[in-house]
Amino acid sequence: MFNAVDLLAVIRILIQRLEQFTVKIPPEITYRGVEKSDAIDSLLQEKIAKLERACDHINSCHIAIEKEQDHPRDRSPYRVRLDITVPPNHEVAAESTMSNQNRYVKLDAVIRDAFDKAWRQLRDLSKQQHEFDHGRDNS
Repeated sequence: MFNAVDLLAVIRILIQRLEQFTVKIPPEITYRGVEKSDAIDSLLQEKIAKLERACDHINSCHIAIEKEQDHPRDRSPYRVRLDITVPPNHEVAAESTMSNQNRYVKLDAVIRDAFDKAWRQLRDLSKQQHEFDHGRDNS
């Protein structure tokens, strides 16, 4: 059995580990021509958490969600852009308009597409940084 001191020590360790998976600066979200909703906010929080699992040292995350036109011919009316900074001086930019797709693509699909692009970039960047760090350790 755990005594109170041991339990507190375990809780502190768990809290420290959870804190390393949070964005150091809360994301800045801009809406242009789009109504903010609980559903969009929930989806954004879910996708941000996934980005944090891919890269646990994100410095900033700027998200722009906009409705450009009501009825464009060749793409969704929505545009989602993410600008993310990661130390030391890396910038990741991902954008989705779902061009050459059905023009009635819903906003949540455009958000998912933009975040998937950002996730792949962050995953690759983290892998490169990890390989670089291990290469330095071995020399």
